[in-house]
Amino acid sequence: MSTDPIWEDTTTGADVPLTEDIAPGTANDPPAGSTEAATLTVDGQTVEASVGSTLLDACEAVETDGDVLALCSYDDEEQIGPRSECRTCMVETEEHGVVPSCSFPVEDDMTVSTDTESASEARDVNLDLILSNHNLLCTTCGANGRCDLQDVAIENDVEEPRYGVLHDRSQLEPIDDSSPFIQIDRNKCILCNRCVEACNDVQVEGVLRMEESGGETRIGFQNDADTMMDSTCVSCGHCATVCPTGALVEQGLVDATTLPVPGFTHKNSAEGIVGEDYERQRTQMTPMKREGDTRNEPRVSRPEPAATAEDDWL
Repeated sequence: MSTDPIWEDTTTGADVPLTEDIAPGTANDPPAGSTEAATLTVDGQTVEASVGSTLLDACEAVETDGDVLALCSYDDEEQIGPRSECRTCMVETEEHGVVPSCSFPVEDDMTVSTDTESASEARDVNLDLILSNHNLLCTTCGANGRCDLQDVAIENDVEEPRYGVLHDRSQLEPIDDSSPFIQIDRNKCILCNRCVEACNDVQVEGVLRMEESGGETRIGFQNDADTMMDSTCVSCGHCATVCPTGALVEQGLVDATTLPVPGFTHKNSAEGIVGEDYERQRTQMTPMKREGDTRNEPRVSRPEPAATAEDDWL
């Protein structure tokens, strides 16, 4: 019989009921946005917050002592986020302890600190966790110089992530180069969900999704396609514009900001490439999308041409 305290007194029931609703990615965070205006203090500065504000909104209204990174957050007007996925926006409050600022609603008289040891350590640990699962070959990446993750790593003087980096080629996923418009490199993805929400909630195309779970979580397609060209993508490009890294890059920008090294490019830096056998097509719809759009349309009946005098001689 184990002496570990976790196994003791298991017959009295858990404190947390099994029926508690826990949404993936958001855990037990309260609903984003406050229901009324509030006056709070951020790093000793008074902030007037409007209805619907989050702690991140309040932090962005003043010059904070600590850098609140908020990698997975995006402009609310774009209907993307907050998701509380990356947890690089942690701040400490007197009322609730350390919380994710991007999703936590403001409350009247709340006191927020961004530079406490607990908050800073939480942000640093979560940033290192993201970097440990990220291919850091930045100089050959299509987002080199315009990558949010690269920016915050530089701003926070990250020289060596405590959990290592993803550099074993055998662990890298092949690059999806099937689409003539968007390249997918899942080795650069930080699972922020921005692309999924842009595709589903803003463009209402319903092409992308997050699939699998745990360490196997990855960008996938709603129709279970293996590549972008097998999906129902219309190549609107919105997913690429909101991606904070080089996971989704417009094909025309793949090599725009890379620093070429002889014999070493972004494509051969990964384990392989899928979709190279697709022929480049002018249309922005994938074959799957075109088929779906025309499958149930009625056939157009063409009228028979009128008989002419010339036909009488035939």
